[in-house]
Amino acid sequence: MVEEGDLKLWRDAGHVARRALEAIKDEIKPGVSWNAVIESAERYIHRHGGKPAFPCTIGVNDIAAHYTTDHALTKPGGLDGEMVFEKGDLVKLDIGVHVSGGIGDNAITVEVGNSNTHTEQIKASKEARDASIEKMHPGTPWHEVGAAAEQVQVDAGFTPISNLCGHQLEIFDLHAGISVPSFSCGPDHPSFKGVVPENSVFAVEPFNTTGEQGLVENVPPRHSSNIWRITGDISVKKALSKQKLKPLGATMARYLEERYHQLPFAERWAYPLLEKPFPNENEESLQSKWNALTKKLINIRFLETYHLLRCADGGMIGQFEHTVWIAPGGAEVLTIE
Repeated sequence: MVEEGDLKLWRDAGHVARRALEAIKDEIKPGVSWNAVIESAERYIHRHGGKPAFPCTIGVNDIAAHYTTDHALTKPGGLDGEMVFEKGDLVKLDIGVHVSGGIGDNAITVEVGNSNTHTEQIKASKEARDASIEKMHPGTPWHEVGAAAEQVQVDAGFTPISNLCGHQLEIFDLHAGISVPSFSCGPDHPSFKGVVPENSVFAVEPFNTTGEQGLVENVPPRHSSNIWRITGDISVKKALSKQKLKPLGATMARYLEERYHQLPFAERWAYPLLEKPFPNENEESLQSKWNALTKKLINIRFLETYHLLRCADGGMIGQFEHTVWIAPGGAEVLTIE
C-alpha cells in the first residue's frame, strides 16, 4: 500500500525510469555491445536523480529476462556469438529506478536495425500490457486481468508465457507479494486469487513467445543472471553472533545491505569492493575470494541469486512493461515521461 505522502516518490521514480528507457533504446544498434547499453542506462539513472532499482537487463531473442553483464563480460551459457547487437535481433530492455525506495519498473522490446521481422510480436506485446492495465480497476478479479493479456497475444498468433508474471511493488521491495497474471489462469488458480487492491503499485509485464510451450526455463548455473539480492532472512549482527561470518565477510555484507537494501544488485557493482582489502591480488585470486564469499553468504541465507531465463523451446520473446498505481478510478501509469 502507498503511504500518504509517498506517491510523489513513486511518480518521480517512474518519470526517471521512463526517460531512461526512451533515451537508451536508441543506443541499441548493430555492432553496439550489450554491456555498453547496460552501463549507459545505469549512468543515465544516476545523472537524472535516481538510483537503479535493479541492474539494467538485456534479453536478446530467446532470452526472456534476468540478464546483466558481469565484471569480466562472461557470455551467458548457450550464446554462440558475441554480446553485440546484430540486425534483426529482438531485444528486451528492462530498466528500474528507485527514488528513496519508491520504484519505477519498465521495459520495451525493439528490433535491431528496423528490418520489420518482429513488428507484429512487438505490437502484440505492447497491446497485451495495455489491455491488462485497462482491466486493473479496484475490485477486478485477477484472472480477468490475465485473460485480457492472453486474448491480445493469442489473437495476434503468439503464445503467452505462463510462468512469468507481473508483481506488486512496495518501498525498497521489488516483489512484494501479489502477482499479476499474464495469461488466462482461470478463477481458481491458487497463485492469482482475489481482486485488484486499491492504493497499491504493480509492475505489469506480459511476455509472449513464438514458441508453443509458453514457458521459460532457468539457465545454469544458479548465478547465470549475474544478479544478487539480500534476502532479509538473517542480519549481519545475528550472523556474527552465531559465528557464521568472519570480519571481512561481515564488512562486505554490511556494505551491501546499506547500499542496496533488499533490491537486486549486479555482480559488477559489488565485485570491485574486494580490490580494497586485497589491492595486490591478481584476477584469479580475487575471483576465488569472491566465489568463496558469495557461497558463504548464500549458505547462511543472507544472499540469493537469480538464474537467467530463456524460452524453453527456443521461441523469440517479446515484453512491454509499465508501473501503475491503482487509484479509485483505475490504474494510473507511473512510468511516463
